[in-house]
Amino acid sequence: MKAPLILSARLALVAATALCFSATGFAAEVAENWNKHCASCHAKDGSGSTKMGKKLSVKDYRDAKAQEGFTDDAALKAIKEGAKDSAGKETMKPFAEKLSDDEAKALVAYVRSLKAK
Repeated sequence: MKAPLILSARLALVAATALCFSATGFAAEVAENWNKHCASCHAKDGSGSTKMGKKLSVKDYRDAKAQEGFTDDAALKAIKEGAKDSAGKETMKPFAEKLSDDEAKALVAYVRSLKAK
């Protein structure tokens, strides 16, 4: 009777380890996408304190009020389709060709995680 319990415990341990490594890999992938596609304007910390971010008046995503100013759907749409100012000038290029839907959704969650606690 002990053998099946030991086998079950080992399988559970292997599954938990695999889950931890896959979650770590996913988090690394999101951060990599942020650094590659977003940080040049939004800054690594989400503050928008880059030369381009200041030029475009990028919001500080660490600020709760800034985060309240948009929905996840609006953020996802901006990532996928880009953004334009009131005069119709492109202020953010679209990333639909570079990011999958899941990657774009992960970036929205990443932005939400930048909010100061």
